[in-house]
Formats: sequence, structure tokens, C-alpha cells
Amino acid sequence: MSCGKRHDSGSCVIDILKDIVDAQNDVMHDCTTSCERSIADLLGDTGGGSGFDTVPVILYCKDGCTPFKGYGSKRSGDDCEVKGSFFFRVKSVDHDGCAILELLFADRWHDDDEDEVEGSRRHRGFDPKSPADQSCRNLRASGICITVDLNCFCHVTCLPAAATL
Repeated sequence: MSCGKRHDSGSCVIDILKDIVDAQNDVMHDCTTSCERSIADLLGDTGGGSGFDTVPVILYCKDGCTPFKGYGSKRSGDDCEVKGSFFFRVKSVDHDGCAILELLFADRWHDDDEDEVEGSRRHRGFDPKSPADQSCRNLRASGICITVDLNCFCHVTCLPAAATL
């Protein structure tokens, strides 16, 4: 049985993420769960236009039900730094349950967000150990996208709607 409003793929995770993509696309072109609340906030259903464009999500893998961390890199000149994140913006979901997710990061890094790692400074936000290590305040799109099979996930947590672009 599915928990999405408009879709009935048989997978709750797939249906919720499809609802999020639909809501995000609506914004870009023109007992409540955390996801339903975030979608309502995104669409401005809670009192006028929200200015939000994203419902950030955390996905949990079926095996062991652990939070999923995605990795990727974006070329910047000669630099190629691999970054990890537990927070994603759903870019698309196809009919087979494959999704393109964009890694999200906080837009500002502060000294208290950095760790000393083997003599070099590394931002904890670029390779957090758990979702609680990442700030969800002022999330920004990274331009780093990955493709995942949504059938590998058993749970989705939605963070408050945000303006990420």
C-alpha cells in the first residue's frame, strides 16, 4: 500500500518523492507527516507564497535502515574534491523508481563546523558521519547529482521546505 497522494507505484518512498518533485516543479514553473507539511509549506498552502523551492529529504536504506549518504564531485578548474551529504533535493523520479538526487550543503561554513583531520582543515559538512552532523540551515544546491534506485530505500524523512537555488 502506498502513502503518496497522486501516485500509486506500490512504494511509499517512490510515491512521496514523486509528490515532492511535482510540488517543486509547480513552484519553479509559475496527523500531518513531515513530508506533507514540507510540501504544504513549499506550495504556500500555509499562508501565501513561501519563496521555497525545495523539500530536502533524507533517505534510509532497506538493509539495516541506515541513513543513505551520497557522494559526488563537481569539477572546478583542476580541483576535484569528493563530497558527501545525507541531504538531497529530488530532481526527477522515473516510472521504474530511478531518481536523480542533488546533494545539498549549508551555504556557509563556520570555524565551529570544521574538524582538524591529519593536519589539514576539512569541513565536516563535506563528509558528515550522520545527518545530525550536517546543518540543515541555509541549504544550497550543489550542482552535484547522483542517480539512485528508490526501491533500495524503506524510509524518507523530509526536512522543512527551503529556498536552495
